Amino acid sequence: MEELDPLLHSQLRLAIMSILLSAREADFVYLKEKTESTAGNLSVQIDKLTTAGYIEKMTDSSGAKPRTICRMTPIGRDAMQKYVEALKTYFSGL
Repeated sequence: MEELDPLLHSQLRLAIMSILLSAREADFVYLKEKTESTAGNLSVQIDKLTTAGYIEKMTDSSGAKPRTICRMTPIGRDAMQKYVEALKTYFSGL
């Protein structure tokens, strides 16, 4: 069996990546609502994914309040694809 990427094998990080896989981009508030996470925990997990190069985050300061926007990188898409393929190997005997 293939080893699962430990960075993606966290419930919140996997949720963030899954949302970004289907959406071109998502802002912090949307991710917080969808994952039902606290702002602090979400921020820490986004930073971990950013450090790994799986997502990029930008700040949009054009409005009254700055918005943090996240987008999956090609490295992140590749990591998700490999994660799903590795996960499938755990179900191959069913």
